[in-house]
Amino acid sequence: MTCRRLVLFLAMASPKQLHDDISKGKFKPVYYFYGQEDFRRSEAEKFVADHFLPDLQRSINYHKIDSRKTSAGELMASLANLPMLGEKEVFIIGSFETYKAKEMGQILQLIKNPDPNRVVVLSTPSAKTPKKDSTLYKTVTSIAEPVEFRFMTVEETQSIIMTRLAKHKLAIDRAALELLTGLVDGNRGGLESELNKLIDYKAEGGSITVEDISQICAGYELFNIFELGDIIVEGKIQKIMRMVNSLIGAGTSIDMLVALLQQHFLSLYLVKNGKSPVGNRGFLIPKFRQQARAYSNLQLEGIIKSLAEANTELRHQRLPEELVLETLALELSNKK
Repeated sequence: MTCRRLVLFLAMASPKQLHDDISKGKFKPVYYFYGQEDFRRSEAEKFVADHFLPDLQRSINYHKIDSRKTSAGELMASLANLPMLGEKEVFIIGSFETYKAKEMGQILQLIKNPDPNRVVVLSTPSAKTPKKDSTLYKTVTSIAEPVEFRFMTVEETQSIIMTRLAKHKLAIDRAALELLTGLVDGNRGGLESELNKLIDYKAEGGSITVEDISQICAGYELFNIFELGDIIVEGKIQKIMRMVNSLIGAGTSIDMLVALLQQHFLSLYLVKNGKSPVGNRGFLIPKFRQQARAYSNLQLEGIIKSLAEANTELRHQRLPEELVLETLALELSNKK
């Protein structure tokens, strides 16, 4: 009788469980950090190193390695080089997915045996987040404990906002709280940046308003995209281009603008058909529903297709950005 070989996968830990375990001094030898939120993942990497390494060892035994710039052979040589006198080491190996399957297997074979003096964190950026049934995910999690860093929920976002502001003796109006929640869309890094600006801008004892956010927050694109959506409804290409150029002039990159428009019109389509919008934007459903009434499903499908084509052109850089935007504006105006 032959027995089927079983491959064991480690149970996934939440970021909170990771935080609690490490705060108690409980470390796994190998972790795999991945997910939508790069800021939270990066902060977790530093958290692991800060708690595992003694103060005097952090400057020399904290190794942050970019797999895109480091060959598999160089990485394995570093991993095999034991520190002197039993000192502890932390290896943060970013973009691990860039190695070939054979190289990945060799690296994992080298680190699979637990070493009480070493913690290895393998990570993947948000843009390369693997599916849980992918070969990459199954291979890495056969020895590494996976931790997925997702976007924050509305409740998590608002809790952080209220807590941070309270520490600086600041309040926030309900409408401003909902706006800021929508602007950051679950992104912890974006939230930290916007809160820092608001805290520096507002005097202690004050209350943050919608007007404050419109003047200070770089993430104000959410309202701007709604306004652009209203302009697209009118179908006037000159007006569309003026708004687009205004947003780009204010610091919104062309790639980001197209991505925001994709999310916006996909949300309109979803809400029009009785589904939830993209991201943590349930509180904006009435506003999405109102704007979606101006479009038919066929028109929204055409706009979503045009935005996808523009995104492809920008990624492959086959045409100048200005030409891509002008073509996109013409197509959007013709959808009405």
